[in-house]
Amino acid sequence: MSQLHGVLQPLEWESQFFSLPSAIVRVSDDAPPLTASDFTSWQRVQAKIPATRADWLDALQQQGFRLVEGEVDLAIAVTQHANPGGERATEQDIPALRQLAAQAFAQSRFRAPWYAPDDSGRFYAQWIENAVKGTFDHLCLVFRAADGTLQGFVSLRQLNDAEARIGLLAGRGMGEKLMQAALCWAQQQKLSTLRVATQMGNTAALKRYIASGGNIESTAYWLYR
Repeated sequence: MSQLHGVLQPLEWESQFFSLPSAIVRVSDDAPPLTASDFTSWQRVQAKIPATRADWLDALQQQGFRLVEGEVDLAIAVTQHANPGGERATEQDIPALRQLAAQAFAQSRFRAPWYAPDDSGRFYAQWIENAVKGTFDHLCLVFRAADGTLQGFVSLRQLNDAEARIGLLAGRGMGEKLMQAALCWAQQQKLSTLRVATQMGNTAALKRYIASGGNIESTAYWLYR
């Protein structure tokens, strides 16, 4: 039987947002052993581990954790890109963006039965609102139809002097344009790498990111207890 070693960290924002006392276990071979009693004060405990660590997967499952989804993380080298016409979202766009995000991300890892049926949509609606306001992600780029309705959006966060990460990206048939807009913005900031993660099962997103120059850097599993 694999022994689970790790450290529990409270997830304060998620605990408050979902009204569900939540923590994440940072699994590490160097950390002290964890037992079932360590988890009793938390209604939801998350874990994210490299997909290569089958021993950690076994140890988590033996402690009652269940697999929620796989994640693929990609890196794209930033090269010269023509601006495809995206513009920065403003606070006037927030209601429409919230609605788009809630629909696009209804089946994320914050889905039922782990969370309430509308929790995933609420979470990502708040994420995109925060991006427009520059909280967590730093900005949101949008494309509009001729009548002004929003067709798609991408949020971005600069990580350091060289790298940025795509937070959320959504818009039916807009993937290529949204990626060009994100890469154009990264180039304007003089960054060298744009990072993005997606669900392992989202083959359409994976194909789009690879077609945009993405290289798979790592894969991981999310588990909940």
